[in-house]
Amino acid sequence: MIVVVLASACGPKRVAHAAPPVPPSVIVLLPDPETGVTGRVIISNSFAATDLAAPRASTRVTADGPPGPVTTMSDADVTRLFGEALAALPPAPRHFTLQFRFESDALTDESAALVPEILSTVKGLAFPEVIVIGHTDTMGEPAANLALGLRRANSVRDILVQAGLAQSIVDVTSHGEADLLVKTADNTPEPRNRRVEITVR
Repeated sequence: MIVVVLASACGPKRVAHAAPPVPPSVIVLLPDPETGVTGRVIISNSFAATDLAAPRASTRVTADGPPGPVTTMSDADVTRLFGEALAALPPAPRHFTLQFRFESDALTDESAALVPEILSTVKGLAFPEVIVIGHTDTMGEPAANLALGLRRANSVRDILVQAGLAQSIVDVTSHGEADLLVKTADNTPEPRNRRVEITVR
């Protein structure tokens, strides 16, 4: 006598379950927090493409169809959906411009008055970085202006360090007359080009 046992007949039956649907992804285009400029992004998949080019333009994207119609998301909805992520971003860099006296590394009175605000901004950051770039106008020779720009940048760094900042967080360089704020001919005095630009981030 032969007995054949079919294990598959004795075990529990397997029931196939459908995979849960994947929720749509929401994509929204936001202005740059530092400049306020809104760029452009093209969302595409194998079905179609959608162009986002305005502040808070948004679309929904699924795995099984083209991107949805473009709508403008309200500020309230941006905050509700992305508020935590936006709050976690580092603060936008702050920019300061300090002016100098003619052929000097001494600040103008108006620029010296900005130093407390710069210090407060730096000290308000957990891990600050300060970039100091010296500039000149086109009076004199380019090599001399490069050196003058560096003296100006070092002068600002010294002011910040003497006020309590660590020297290690201040990066100093000079562009001399190579990056004019106001374009002028050679050997043209222009107070607005005699400056130090500071970026705090």
